Amino acid sequence: MFGPGDLRIVLLALIEQEEPRHGYDLIKAVETLFGGGYAPSPGVVYPTLSLLADEGLLAGVEDAGGKRLFSLTEAGRAWLEENRAAVDGVMQRMALAARRISGDQTPEVVREAFHTLRHAVAMKPGGWTDPETARVVEALMKAVRDISDE
Repeated sequence: MFGPGDLRIVLLALIEQEEPRHGYDLIKAVETLFGGGYAPSPGVVYPTLSLLADEGLLAGVEDAGGKRLFSLTEAGRAWLEENRAAVDGVMQRMALAARRISGDQTPEVVREAFHTLRHAVAMKPGGWTDPETARVVEALMKAVRDISDE
């Protein structure tokens, strides 16, 4: 369901939205975002949380019931800010995937337009300047926001 590294971004973003969180709460939050159509397994979530804690992005403390409660560290907050474009992209892709799981199908004309866009980006002649790259990224992210906000 997630690309490489996406689950860690989602977990950090969910903790940022409402911290601290238990692993089970995070699993349920992802399931809710997918409208009940998908939930990551504990066998993936808990090791990812432990890895994020080992990297210093999360702090895990045991609550009164003996469960680990995760919150962002300052390094975790800084990482999220430095990688905000990636975070926003993953969250947008997750929202789109949730729509697909719910049975919404993309019309053929939209799929064809997307294919043409991908081709135009891949086949652009010449090098990419920083201003041109920023302009294209902003145009694409605007399209993502427009599509996701329907």
